[in-house]
Amino acid sequence: MIFDESRQRVPIRSWAADATAETVRQLQRIASRADVVDAVAAMPDAHVASGVAVGTVFATEDAVVPGALGGDLGCGMSAHPLALTAADLDRGALVRAVAALDRAIPSGMHVHRGRGVAVPDALFEAPLSTAALERTRAALTKKHLATLGGGNHFVEIDRDADGGVWLLVHSGSRGLGAAIAAHHARAAPGDLGALDAREGAGAAYLSDLAWALHLARENRAALAARALGVLSETLGRDVELAAAPGSLDVCHNFVARERWGDRDLLVHRKGAVAAPLGSRALVPGSMATASYVVRGLGNPAAFGSCSHGAGRVLSRREAREAIDRRAFEAAMRRVVFPAGRGPALVEEAPAAYRDIGAVLDAQRDLVARELRLEPLAVLKG
Repeated sequence: MIFDESRQRVPIRSWAADATAETVRQLQRIASRADVVDAVAAMPDAHVASGVAVGTVFATEDAVVPGALGGDLGCGMSAHPLALTAADLDRGALVRAVAALDRAIPSGMHVHRGRGVAVPDALFEAPLSTAALERTRAALTKKHLATLGGGNHFVEIDRDADGGVWLLVHSGSRGLGAAIAAHHARAAPGDLGALDAREGAGAAYLSDLAWALHLARENRAALAARALGVLSETLGRDVELAAAPGSLDVCHNFVARERWGDRDLLVHRKGAVAAPLGSRALVPGSMATASYVVRGLGNPAAFGSCSHGAGRVLSRREAREAIDRRAFEAAMRRVVFPAGRGPALVEEAPAAYRDIGAVLDAQRDLVARELRLEPLAVLKG
């Protein structure tokens, strides 16, 4: 891909051969900033989003840019191998399990009613930076923990090549992360303004961000626990995690202090996963295509990052206009999803996303494929 470098201060290293013109403009906007160092990396799933393109990775020395991450701080994925085999889950069991998951897990705009759910004490130990955020945490955490959210968030049951069963969860920090993101975006000067991370408002943002990442991990853990309970009830026996190869959890909207070369940098990742050398990560496909457990290669050209998924090729509006329900249901014929959800899920149709195989081929210098997971059933936000 050729970039008009007159619009940049630093180079753009792109693994996204099919990035749209608007995505390129968003990348160039970041590459023109005075506080960005070395380069901007564009993951192979890069696509246009509010403010900063999904799939953007950039680094600064001491500046933090709250508006660069979007609202769902700490959003990410977890994967859990189960002590089950695919033979334990015929289509009837999957239909019952998905219907029960739909009842047990609030999704979309829905949250828990009444007093909400029990919250780990650790989520209330760290202080937040303002009294208003503390009040928001007290009011919302019990309502939002163990809820899925909307869009591409999901709970999915998958199988590997050996017939093992996996539980995948994609969600984030819900309304709490959005409140923290909005507060600090307002505190930063101007559109996509930066804060000094060493003091004051910048240090406060990083502290609140760390809490949002903690909440997002706890939310995924709570969703997985609820899903395990549903599967146990559906199958009439306790369903437990398998001992090997072990669960993993990665996030893709965050800032982290990392050592690159001879400098400690603040690496911003929006819709991108950290993939240090030898670490495991997750790259999901669409509802009807495979997801992958991958092994990071720690490529410094991308600040040790990889894509967070397949990446959209159609916006949600474009998908609703271009894909009819019958085409969506034909694409989903091998995957169980909640009955009656077809019209609402068209915007998340497989055709709205890139081919996951091509996305992985494009980042062979960022990650190595380790395990292919095929979807059996999915609850989508």
